[in-house]
Amino acid sequence: MIALILVASITFLVGMLISYLFMSNDNKKQFKYLEAEAKAKAKAIEYESEHLLQEAKIHIREEEMLLDKQFQEKVLFLEKQKTEMNLTAKSMEEKEKELVKIKNSLEKKEIHLFNLEAQKMKEIDYTISILEKTASMTKDEAKAHLLEQVEEQSKLDMALTIRKYEKQAQVDGKRKANYILAQAVTRYAGEFAGERLINIVNLPSDEHKGRIIGKEGRNIKSLEQLLGVDIIIDETPGVIIVSNFNLYRRAIATRTIELLIEDGRIHPGRIEAVHAQVKEEFEQKILEDGEDIVVELGLLPMHEELMKLLGRMKYRASYGQNALAHTLEVAKLASIMAGEMGGDEKLALRAGLLHDIGKALTQEHGGNHVDLGVDICRRYNEHPTVINAIYAHHGHEEPDGVESAAVCAADALSASRPGARREVLESFTKRVKELEKIALTQDGVIDAYAINAGREIRVFVDAGKIDDLQITLLSKNIAKEIENKVQYPGEIKVNVIREKREVQYAR
Repeated sequence: MIALILVASITFLVGMLISYLFMSNDNKKQFKYLEAEAKAKAKAIEYESEHLLQEAKIHIREEEMLLDKQFQEKVLFLEKQKTEMNLTAKSMEEKEKELVKIKNSLEKKEIHLFNLEAQKMKEIDYTISILEKTASMTKDEAKAHLLEQVEEQSKLDMALTIRKYEKQAQVDGKRKANYILAQAVTRYAGEFAGERLINIVNLPSDEHKGRIIGKEGRNIKSLEQLLGVDIIIDETPGVIIVSNFNLYRRAIATRTIELLIEDGRIHPGRIEAVHAQVKEEFEQKILEDGEDIVVELGLLPMHEELMKLLGRMKYRASYGQNALAHTLEVAKLASIMAGEMGGDEKLALRAGLLHDIGKALTQEHGGNHVDLGVDICRRYNEHPTVINAIYAHHGHEEPDGVESAAVCAADALSASRPGARREVLESFTKRVKELEKIALTQDGVIDAYAINAGREIRVFVDAGKIDDLQITLLSKNIAKEIENKVQYPGEIKVNVIREKREVQYAR
């Protein structure tokens, strides 16, 4: 038993010794591997450090060379400046010496001239004294006697000459003026058509009249409210009448109705959509019309707003005469007259074209078309002659040149032509515009339209500001103000309309 235990112990000890020896050998191998790996990494780090050190040395050397170069350049620049300053100083000294020489020379010449002048005066005084002794008259007496004789002789000659040339100037001036007017009129052949207060819309059939009126008059009420015109549907077959004094508003209304008839769908919603489309088309069209006029006359460049206003003048009338037709007539006549008188034809043409430009703004802004025209032309830097022509053609200023005078003459010639203007139409237009202006100045009023030849004023109010009780008071106030401020025959109906509308969208 003891022997077995002893053998087992010896075997255990031998096994432990063998295990220790094996593990010790394995650890040594692992240590050697780690040691070799560490040495390799250290060597790599050492190599990289040396490489970075070399790069740093190269960079520092390049910086030193660059700084040295800049230093050398700065030194050269300063030396060059110093040299130039020295040369400039020397040049200034030389110029100063030269100026001193010139000054001395001039002083000597001035002294010499002074001496010559004194000698001349002595000789003149000596000569005068001899003449006074000979003529028994002083110098002043001789001068006065001579002037008196010359004046008496000249008065008669001057009177005869002035009378002769005044008469000749009158004859020549009248002949020249008649020639210029005759040339201008014969060389310009303008068209003329008086503006009316109505447009006629042709219908495919009388059935469309009922569709325009709509159920319980909904469509025609919507048309008149939105378009601001009076729509007359009578027994005349195949036509309806659109009436309003405002040409632009009437043209938009006419086009809107024509499109609705072509489309066939006539109801309030469709009326609003077509009206918005037509207004946009008209705004673009008036700009294109203005551009066409300016290009045709060769007056580019011109500001876009001025060209737009020229296009709008097609829808403006003055005393029944179309404003654009009148403007073109004045422009062409003024150009011809200025050319005959030796002026600038292009400038006269431009001044004539813009002389009434303010009329395109009077319907929306009110006021005097002369002041409005001057303001808009000054805003867009038009020529001073254009400004003067606008003022001068209504007598606010005197014409400052041939071109302005030609515009004034052409304006009078165009306006005074037989049948060119109708006073009655203009007074009517002023009256209906005054009706609309009175209504629009009231609080809560959105739109106001004079219709039915000025016998009715239709007023649309904001339902959020004016209630049903207040519209009665508003209508009375408008009627009272019309009675106090406007002269009119018969009576005028004040029709105040309050409409509440809510719009929601289902999404």
